[in-house]
Amino acid sequence: MTILVTGCAGFIGSNFVHIWLASSDERVVNLDKLTYAGNLANLDALKGDKRHVFVQGDIGDRVLLGQLLAEHKPRAVLNFAAESHVDRSIHGPGDFIETNVVGTFNLLESVRAYWQDLPVADKEAFRFLHVSTDEVYGTLLPTDPPFAETKTYEPNSPYSASKAASDHLVRAWHHTYGLPVLTTNCSNNYGPYHFPEKLIPLVLLNALAGKPLPIYGDGQQVRDWLYVQDHCRAIARVLEAGIVGETYNIGGWNEKPNLEVVHTLCAVLDELQPRADGKGYAEQITYVKDRPGHDRRYAIDARKIERDLGWKPQETFETGIRKTVQWYLANQAWVEGVTSGAYRQWVGKQYGA
Repeated sequence: MTILVTGCAGFIGSNFVHIWLASSDERVVNLDKLTYAGNLANLDALKGDKRHVFVQGDIGDRVLLGQLLAEHKPRAVLNFAAESHVDRSIHGPGDFIETNVVGTFNLLESVRAYWQDLPVADKEAFRFLHVSTDEVYGTLLPTDPPFAETKTYEPNSPYSASKAASDHLVRAWHHTYGLPVLTTNCSNNYGPYHFPEKLIPLVLLNALAGKPLPIYGDGQQVRDWLYVQDHCRAIARVLEAGIVGETYNIGGWNEKPNLEVVHTLCAVLDELQPRADGKGYAEQITYVKDRPGHDRRYAIDARKIERDLGWKPQETFETGIRKTVQWYLANQAWVEGVTSGAYRQWVGKQYGA
């Protein structure tokens, strides 16, 4: 048996592949375009593993997709492939439309053509699982209840709008063509292999380098934080037992303002790798101009997946952030590999760091 995973060299996709192969002998065919956030070093531990097949390519390439589907005959396709950084979407929205909307459309059409020709039993067992984000729901007031699966979509950035569009396409391909789909919407992930443009890895690496720790606005933007390996276990559970056509929200039950997250991270670093001058890393915190359209609060109501599928996160924020810091400290070669000159130039342009 085989599954096809797109976006497998990215942050969440690579973590999923590691977790999947640690608990299953089922072969994984991995497709990744290897953009700036796709990193083959994320998959180094799988070199020589015959259960793992990597293919460089685009989800928008229907010819390649048709060949892969025909050759490997997967029982499921899991779509992690996406442009996912809000700041980049503000400065260059075109890539987000091309990958998240057009790419998802082409992937759906390729999968639909493959699925329609499957034998009846295989057709009934097949699944297309689409990985999405809580940002499609918009923003919340401090007293609003967390996002449930029934929440109206109200995206506020080019990134979230492109992901909302992809979610709608997946839904439509199920209702129009009968494609057996599953959709997951997750809260903010953190953990190993996280490309250092997002808050936690950016702050962590800047702290160790003695650079400013940039905080947008007043730092009181609230997010629900989900350890990436908890997220991956949830996705595996949805693939195993999710009801076709349903959406499952995946959250960590860890609502925290960005400023508190940074202070917690600094405290862990103070303990595990203190500054040579004896000062605390929190002294490096600096405030920068808030980004346009910055959503004030996200929060996920993850009761449905716990009630219906029996999943809940294993990590608290405190245990997850400690594991994250320990991973980055232990994997300096990976860090050096991703913090290239181009990355440093981008950080400097965005944050003046």
